[in-house]
Amino acid sequence: MNIEQLYQKITDSAGVSIDTRSLKPEMVFFAFQGEKYDANNFIQQALDAGAALVVTQNPAFEKHPQCYFTNNTLKTLQEVALWKRKQMKAIVIGITGTNGKTTTKELMREALSAAGTVEATQGNLNNHIGVPLTLLSMNNDTDFAIVEMGANHPGEIEFLCNIACPDYGVITNIGRAHLEGFGSFEGVIKTKTELYSFIARNKGSVFVNEDDPLLVKLSEGCKKILYGTKTLDVSIVNDANPFLRCHWKVNEEGFLTQTKLSGSYNLPNLLAAISIGLHFGAKAKEISEKLSEYTPSNMRSQWIETERNQLILDAYNANPSSMSAALKNFADLQTEKKLPVLGDMLELGSYSDNEHHAILELLKELPFKSAVLIGPCFSKFRNEFPAFLFFSNTAEAKTALTKNIISGFTILLKGSRGIGVDTLKEIF
Repeated sequence: MNIEQLYQKITDSAGVSIDTRSLKPEMVFFAFQGEKYDANNFIQQALDAGAALVVTQNPAFEKHPQCYFTNNTLKTLQEVALWKRKQMKAIVIGITGTNGKTTTKELMREALSAAGTVEATQGNLNNHIGVPLTLLSMNNDTDFAIVEMGANHPGEIEFLCNIACPDYGVITNIGRAHLEGFGSFEGVIKTKTELYSFIARNKGSVFVNEDDPLLVKLSEGCKKILYGTKTLDVSIVNDANPFLRCHWKVNEEGFLTQTKLSGSYNLPNLLAAISIGLHFGAKAKEISEKLSEYTPSNMRSQWIETERNQLILDAYNANPSSMSAALKNFADLQTEKKLPVLGDMLELGSYSDNEHHAILELLKELPFKSAVLIGPCFSKFRNEFPAFLFFSNTAEAKTALTKNIISGFTILLKGSRGIGVDTLKEIF
């Protein structure tokens, strides 16, 4: 059996699985060897569960009629995904960036649904395993395929581009994140712009935020479609409403989009979706309606009303640029009683101390009466900032905060996923 035959087997199956716990009958199972777990030891269990085919590098199953033997299961998944990509008629749009890529992806999905059928990356399946799985899950006849690409090491975006082969691309922004893996901010820039380079080499087009000088400069030499506050003649509605709302125009016709996203930092994400929808023929009125209806539910700019407080849950991830933007937006929110609850920003390597200290300095400058900081990176500066409450971990914070009931506050929950700041929402 070759890659083309494997692809056909997947096409005729009930889908692809990489986890025996979620494996359903007639699925094709790919057995991965990880650092702590090797699914190649559970081939018989997968077959007993009804797998239509098992892709494995376990030599004991090399001749098994229901197995596809390979020296590298992951490489085989990537190869068959590339084969699938070549069969798709869809316009493929690649999206990456330090912040906002998942929100932008979801907004793009809404906008493009006014122009045709759309499929997009599910959840955060945006790495060397997730991108192939995303492609294999898509319908060959879909009109638009949005493929999110994440990276925390140099060269990853180029690698993913060579699998997804995007026709168009968008970089939401470039900020200081995953510095431990990238080595420096310059490393982040080089890796993210691999999307621009791939698109340029393959004579595609990139959507570029005209309000971001760095992206405008980095996209020189690319065929580009600009979007932003000038192109769409944008004005933000500033009042006590916590949600992003803005007026924009196309051909002198005005529209008001009233989102359910908290934070003006989501404006570029919104404008990218509008621009992409318009470029592919969606009607402006329908785009505005669909973007107004979109409700985030993935811990990204999510607004939650509890019995006692209002929460801004933005705790899927955090880095210095997203943390700073969230705090400045929170400070501008027109409500009196505000409490920032922040968790450590992970994967910053040798930059960690400076970046956490800078956030604490920013907190001190902004008009907050108090703040809660969680994690060892923030906590090492507790003596320098006596006005703030510091906790070593989320469990310690939960115990202390449960004893002091907070009511009538608007609370920002922001931090890296590994800190678990989102688990505090149940006590507020």
